[in-house]
Amino acid sequence: MHASFSVEKQQTRIAALEAEIAEMEQKLGDDVDAEKIVSGHIKLLHQYNEAKDAAQILIGKLAALKHTTIRRVHEDYGLTDSD
Repeated sequence: MHASFSVEKQQTRIAALEAEIAEMEQKLGDDVDAEKIVSGHIKLLHQYNEAKDAAQILIGKLAALKHTTIRRVHEDYGLTDSD
């Protein structure tokens, strides 16, 4: 169920959001393309994830060769769960 808001409250909220957008655009600058920046960051995240996946595959193969667990290989190389 949706909460009902008065038209006045909606217009006030819209005005506040538009002011926030204008402030952020001013901070960003006129010659900066925000979509291009976001696209670049997404591309970098994809590259990072691919590299991390490849490293995990190699760690798995190393664990199999050493007849040990992946967790043990992580411990041997000082890797944490966040690595």
